[in-house]
Amino acid sequence: LLTPYGQDIFLSTSVYALLAISWDLLLSAGLISLGQSLFYGIGSYIAGSLNHYWGWSPLFTIPVATVVGGGLCTLLLLPVLRLRGIYFAMVTLVLPIMLLRLVEATRILGGTEGLTGLTPFPNQLTAIYVIQLAVLTALFGFRRLMNSDYGLIAKGIADNDLSVMSAGLNIYWYKAQILFLGSAVGAFAGAFGTHYDMFAGMPGFALDYSIMPLAAAVVGGPGTFAGPLLGAFILVPLSEILRALGALRIVFYGLFLVIFVVALPEGIFHYCQRKYHQFERWVSV
Repeated sequence: LLTPYGQDIFLSTSVYALLAISWDLLLSAGLISLGQSLFYGIGSYIAGSLNHYWGWSPLFTIPVATVVGGGLCTLLLLPVLRLRGIYFAMVTLVLPIMLLRLVEATRILGGTEGLTGLTPFPNQLTAIYVIQLAVLTALFGFRRLMNSDYGLIAKGIADNDLSVMSAGLNIYWYKAQILFLGSAVGAFAGAFGTHYDMFAGMPGFALDYSIMPLAAAVVGGPGTFAGPLLGAFILVPLSEILRALGALRIVFYGLFLVIFVVALPEGIFHYCQRKYHQFERWVSV
C-alpha cells in the first residue's frame, strides 16, 4: 500500500522506534542514556565487518551483531554502572564520540569512507517483515518483562536502589542485565540499518540516533514502551514532511517539541490513558 518512498520512511521510523524502546527499558532501571548511537554504531560496524571481510550473510550477521554488540556495549559501560542520573548519561554521550574519533584517526574499518557494497535484503518486503517482527517482539517482550517480578525489581532500583540493596539483591547485576537487553536491541537496529543501507561507517555514531529516541520517548510518554513507539511514528514522519522547508525545518521541528513538552509534559500515551480512565467512570448509575 505504501510507495517505495513511504516504505523507506516506515523502515527508518521503525529503526528509531527500536532505539526509543531500548532507551525506555534502560530508564525503567534508572539508567538515563544519551548514547543510543553507541549501540547503533557498534551493531552497525559488527554486522558490516562480518559481511565485508568474511562474506557472512545477513541471516547470520544480524543475530551475531545483536548478541555480540549487546555484550560489547555492556562491557564498555560496566565500570560506570555505579554512576546515577546525569553522570551515567554523560558517559553514554561521550563514548560514541570517542569511538567516532578513534575510527577517523586510525582509519580502521574503512576509516572515513566506511564499509560499502554490503549484502542487502532480498527485497523490500523482507526488510519490512524483519523490522516489524523486531519492533513487536521488543514492545510486547519488554512490557511483559516489566510486569513480572523481575520488572518490579528493576522499577525498585530506579525508585530507591538502597532499599533494593538492603533486601540482599545485587542491583548492579540487574542493571547489567537490563543494559545488555537494551543495548542488544539498539545493536540489532544498527545491524538492520547497515544491511538496508548497504553501508557501515561513521554516520552510525551520529547524534541523531541518540537525540531522536529521547525526543520520541518524551513526546509519546516514557515508562510505557508503547509511548516511545508512538512518539517515533510521529516525529520521524514529521521530520520528513518538514524537509521541504530546508533550514527552517529545524526551527519548526524544535518549536513543535517545545510546544508539545509544555502542553503535554506527561506524553501522549499517559494523557490518553488518563482520559480513558476518566471516561470509564462517566457511566450512569
